[in-house]
Order: sequence, then C-alpha cells, then structure tokens
Amino acid sequence: MNMYLKNDQEIDLLKKCSLLVGKTLAEVAKEIRPGVTTKYLDKLGETFIRDNGALPAFLNYEGYPASLCISINDTVVHGIPNDKTIIKDGDIVSVDCGTIIDGWYGDSAYTFEVGEVKEEVRQLLKVTRESLELGIEKAIVGNRLGDIGYAVQTHAEKYGYSVVRDLVGHGIGRNMHEEPEIPNYGKRGTGPKLKEGMVICIEPMINMGTWRIKISRDGWTVKTLDGQPSAHYEKQLAVRKGKAEVLTSYSEINEVLKSKNG
Repeated sequence: MNMYLKNDQEIDLLKKCSLLVGKTLAEVAKEIRPGVTTKYLDKLGETFIRDNGALPAFLNYEGYPASLCISINDTVVHGIPNDKTIIKDGDIVSVDCGTIIDGWYGDSAYTFEVGEVKEEVRQLLKVTRESLELGIEKAIVGNRLGDIGYAVQTHAEKYGYSVVRDLVGHGIGRNMHEEPEIPNYGKRGTGPKLKEGMVICIEPMINMGTWRIKISRDGWTVKTLDGQPSAHYEKQLAVRKGKAEVLTSYSEINEVLKSKNG
C-alpha cells in the first residue's frame, strides 16, 4: 500500500481545508428549505469557498460538473445539483463538499432534515451519525482498518439498516482520494495497521433497506436499489495515539440548525 503519512504541519494545513468545508456546509444549511433548487445551493457553496481564498475541490474532478454533491432521500451520494430539482418539506438532503487550499484537500458531508421528516427517517440519520463517531473512536495508532468498518457496520446493522458496500471512505492529502480505502464494514483485527500521521475520511453511507445501489444514466448519481432513504455523514481526521484528531467541525452547522429550529 502506497500511503503517505503526514507531519503535524501538514495536518494543520489539512485542518484548515476541512474547517472551511464545515463553514461552507453551514452557509448552505442557512438556505436549505422547501422551494430552493439544488443548483442555487451549489452556487452559494462555490461562491463561499472562492470568497475564502479556496477552490471547490469537486468542480471538474474526473468531469464532475458542480462544486457540491447534493443527494436527496434515496440518492446515496453524488447527486448533481441542477435547476429542476427542488427541495421539499420532509426531504433529507446530504451535502458533500470539498475544498483546496495551497494544494491540500478538505472533504466532509452532512445530511440535513428539511421541515417535517418522518420519525423512522430521523432515526436513520441519528444512527448513521453515531456509527461515524464509533468509527472515529477506532481510528487510533495500533488498531487495524477492519476495526473502523466493524464499528460502523455493527452499530448500523443493530438497528436493521444496511451498509453500502460499493462505496468507501478514503485517505486524503494532496489528492482528494489517497490510499487506504476505508470501508464501512469489516472484521475486527483485520487489514493494515493504522499509523500516526494517516489522514483519512470516514463516511458511512447507511441505507434503510438493501445495501445494493444503482448508478444513474448521468454516470454519477448513486441511488438505493429499492428506493428507500439513505443517510451520509463524513468527517476528516488524523490517526493519533489514544484518540483520533478530528479535523472536521460540525459546530457551525449545529449553530445554524439550532437558530433555524429555535
């Protein structure tokens, strides 16, 4: 495995990128409501990233035509923003965002509730968030890659949900996707050992029904095979001794949601 371990200075640069992603998602959160188009949110995110001296990492990445991935309800990931898709009351909306600052990458995602979301769907979001945090707890020096996936998988499956197999988290640094791949399933004590200075993105994609997916004709949009909802959260972190250093912050997002719901 060709893996590049980062030093403290490089991890600080990656944290700067990741924190800007969190702030961008918070800006988007202010405007997520019934009646807005996904294209509107995409332009908002791109403008905010550029106004903060960064570049949108997703735009033109392997031909992707937008700055954000906006995935609604049964869309797992990689939903392409457009003028025709209008957000509705009761939707869940995963927004995935990436930034580039001085050649370093930030990447994280959050699934938002819009208006009155069904209770069983809210539980899917809650469990997915919890599975992410449980995975992060295992991202420490001396553990193995399978420990992360096992933590995510067992928590999600305990509630009867399924873990997408065909899409995984990833290493990140001077490239958006670096080794190793980070599956959201696995066996304890298996896979490569986690080392100090690994920087990775853990991103559970948890489905209410089957884990199987289909890719739409646009070549990007990934949907659940059975049309049931999917939740997606992603955080960027550095592997450390004892406790992972989380580079992503949801605090600005939480503040926005608190004021909107207050």
